[in-house]
Amino acid sequence: MEPLHFTTEMAVVLGLLGCTVFLFVSEVIRIDLAALLVLVIVGILSYLPGLDNLADPTRLFDGFASNAAISITAVMIIRAGLDRTGLMNKVAPAILKHGGTTEIRVLPIVSGTVGIISSFLQNVGAAALFLPVVSRISVRSGIAPRRLLMPMGFCAILGGTMTMVGSSPLILLNDLILTANAGLPNEAKMPPFELFSVTPVGAALVATGILYFLLLGRWVLPGSPEPVEFAPGGGTAEYLERIYGLHADVFEVDVPSDSALVGQILADINNENNLYIISTFYRGKVSMIQILTAEIAAPCRLAIVGNEQVVKNFADRYGLAVRPELDVFVEEFAPTNAGVAELVISPDSKLIGKTPRQLLLRKTYGLSLMAIHRGEETLSHVKTEAHEPTQIGLVPFQAGDMLVAHTRWDNLARIKRDRDFIVVTTDFPQEELRPHKVGWALLFFAISLSLILFSDVRLSLCLLTGAVGMMLSRVLNIDEAYRAVGWNTVFLLASLIPLGQAVQNTGTAEWIARLILAILDGWPVWSLQLGVAILATAFSLVMSNVGATVLLVPLAVSIAVAAGASPALFALTVAISTSNSFIIPTHHVNALVMGPAGYKVTDFLKSGGIMTVLFLVVSMVMLNVVF
Repeated sequence: MEPLHFTTEMAVVLGLLGCTVFLFVSEVIRIDLAALLVLVIVGILSYLPGLDNLADPTRLFDGFASNAAISITAVMIIRAGLDRTGLMNKVAPAILKHGGTTEIRVLPIVSGTVGIISSFLQNVGAAALFLPVVSRISVRSGIAPRRLLMPMGFCAILGGTMTMVGSSPLILLNDLILTANAGLPNEAKMPPFELFSVTPVGAALVATGILYFLLLGRWVLPGSPEPVEFAPGGGTAEYLERIYGLHADVFEVDVPSDSALVGQILADINNENNLYIISTFYRGKVSMIQILTAEIAAPCRLAIVGNEQVVKNFADRYGLAVRPELDVFVEEFAPTNAGVAELVISPDSKLIGKTPRQLLLRKTYGLSLMAIHRGEETLSHVKTEAHEPTQIGLVPFQAGDMLVAHTRWDNLARIKRDRDFIVVTTDFPQEELRPHKVGWALLFFAISLSLILFSDVRLSLCLLTGAVGMMLSRVLNIDEAYRAVGWNTVFLLASLIPLGQAVQNTGTAEWIARLILAILDGWPVWSLQLGVAILATAFSLVMSNVGATVLLVPLAVSIAVAAGASPALFALTVAISTSNSFIIPTHHVNALVMGPAGYKVTDFLKSGGIMTVLFLVVSMVMLNVVF
């Protein structure tokens, strides 16, 4: 190798790297603003004499059109499209059904699933896909999002090491091996790696990540491990009791086929038993009750709002079984999908003077009326300490009546446009779901995934194909797509790309690599391999992992040949180690989860520091055992 001399440009780049790390760690300004500041400084310095290799001013903003920036933008749009169809609503209850609502059970299911998905879908795609799922799980289980998003993100990164298409460096590795073989003697030439060659290594890393957070999560993750209460109506019962003094809860009750309830009218059952049947499960279908004059058909399950003792007495009287917790109705009463809303009858409403039963309130508006608050009085089916039960279905509405109803949020979003009501509740998801578009969403998601796995089309174009397809098929419109993009994440990544290029273009990266490898010259083979791994880890924090791989693989191969070691093993060590990016939020996945969870850079330093060491130890052991 020709000698490489330290230059003024290298000194400037090292200073910029130090400044960037300081801004990120200290957070004296927001990190996306810090990244923009670094971009501006790099651009201005490149105009100074002797620093023209720092950056090409005419291409300074190419990062905003880079493969990374476009990919993460497209994947956010795809995620939003899948979420808009309600598809991701089905994933959260499935996880909760098998994992319960405790962190120690939910965490491995979520992290393991994301790890497997990211082995085929780029890790940022897997993480983005599961962001809304984790959000729903957090609301439903009371586990703070910051207790789940970092393990999920880390395992998405780790999952990228499970196949040769899981991360960009591994996709690139076989091409770099073919190039390196041209300069090697026949006996040292390296065979390309197969798709699942690295699976044992990646599986061990994912398992390590899960075990790490299970065993040490209480101390290394930010936030309390104790359940967190959420509002509004983090539960229907809590909200009703706090606001209206209604001591009621939601119970799931099994009705056998030979029950005396069969054939009885729902309205009569409610009135005679001081409770409120709000939903049914019959022949495998959950549905909100629309007409109270309907009859009970069995076997079925009922969702009943009422006082616990009243519901138990009712169940005993008719030979019903009260389940200890919600099962088939759990998603219907999840705060992410439905909840208690408050609406006021407007002064000029055409509903004034009409009763809920006359209006078919449930069928027409999707409102399950639970109480009418009029003046200082609350009218309800449910008996309370202060009020006797009232047949509110027969009470004519008056101007100014406050209606307390259980409803799906998509129904409430539509009601907001109805001038007969004034919707008081505001803190609810107001995006309208489009379940009828789920086929289109899955089609374009499958097209993107197929292009990624089975073609050589550029990753950003593969993902953008799916994103544009979802907009053309109206899974979501263009304005919704814009809102779905976390622009702070895009600007963070795009603004740092010129700094990474400066590290490479000025020779700073190669100078650092040669310096460290020269220090390790003559050391045992395992220490050389560890040095290469540490170098790849460090470079992936300040430049793209692809750039680090392109730079370090030829150097690693040369070191291996000189030391009599396996060049293929050293090359793979580089490609695997560039995924060891947990310390600061420069990796796409870390940047993606940082905002939604409210993480700080110090959170990554704390949790990611230990993960980085574990990654090095496990990857070194597994690489040498397997290869």
